[in-house]
Amino acid sequence: MKIGNIEFGERPVFLAPMEDVTDIGFRLLCKRFGAAMVYTEFVSAEALIRDVKSTLQKLTISDTERPVGIQIYGRDVEAMVEAAKMVEQAGPDLIDLNFGCPVKKVAGKGAGAGMLQNIPKMLEITRRVVDAVSLPVTVKTRLGWNHEQLIITSLAEQLQDCGIAALTIHGRTRSQMYTGEADWTLIGEVRRNPKIHIPIIGNGDITSLDDADRAFEQYGVDAVMIGRATFGCPWIFSREQLSFDEKLDVLKELLRINVERIDEKRGILHTRRHLAATPIFKGIPNFRQTRIAMLRAETMVELLAILDSVKEQYGLGD
Repeated sequence: MKIGNIEFGERPVFLAPMEDVTDIGFRLLCKRFGAAMVYTEFVSAEALIRDVKSTLQKLTISDTERPVGIQIYGRDVEAMVEAAKMVEQAGPDLIDLNFGCPVKKVAGKGAGAGMLQNIPKMLEITRRVVDAVSLPVTVKTRLGWNHEQLIITSLAEQLQDCGIAALTIHGRTRSQMYTGEADWTLIGEVRRNPKIHIPIIGNGDITSLDDADRAFEQYGVDAVMIGRATFGCPWIFSREQLSFDEKLDVLKELLRINVERIDEKRGILHTRRHLAATPIFKGIPNFRQTRIAMLRAETMVELLAILDSVKEQYGLGD
């Protein structure tokens, strides 16, 4: 499977772009465990062209994580074009346009999935960005605004006509947010459309490589993207079975990376999402108090000590 000139081989599995999750440290860990493609946190076009420092920092990428995409979102055509030009200078392998984020502060203002209510503008942004940059441009979107407006089959053709190099489809509508089940039948319908010749990437409810394998087999997608199931679980991309100790070491490494990259306080805060969501502590009886202590720890020494104590306290590990 190829996007532009980027060769991925067969059945590649990608890390989805996610705000406050897919920073460079986490991306590098996912890449190490086999993610075929990683994406930055999504970047506001408006904030980028205003040179907002925290937004500019999201453009930092490493050659070690390639191929890597930078995703941008916005509702203004000119801002998206200018932002795409700025992103191109950061040197990613592709630029992704976010027409799928359902959260109110994005979609409610007409950006992200909000573009599903203004298809002419979505298509204009896509055409203009494709024309403005030399990198491959891809799009991520949803099935439609709601179940009365399931427009993805026709929209896919329209986006392809704008010159995009690939399309990622999340199998939910905007109105679903992240509730209910992802509907892959329409994703498969897009893939089977003989008029579609660009890669179709499926996204939604993939929680393991077995899920990814089923998606490839049942729906014929060219790639699969994993989002929320990666929280605290960067090894999800690996077919190797890691021990409890090895997984715990990965989480401790993520903590150290975040503290070193930012600072101790914010690095710990940034890691808490992963510690709260990681599957390695699920099912441990009487773990509640340890979990609370873990999520309240304020120093790296304290948090590492709690993590190290889990194995002995609960009789886990090798």
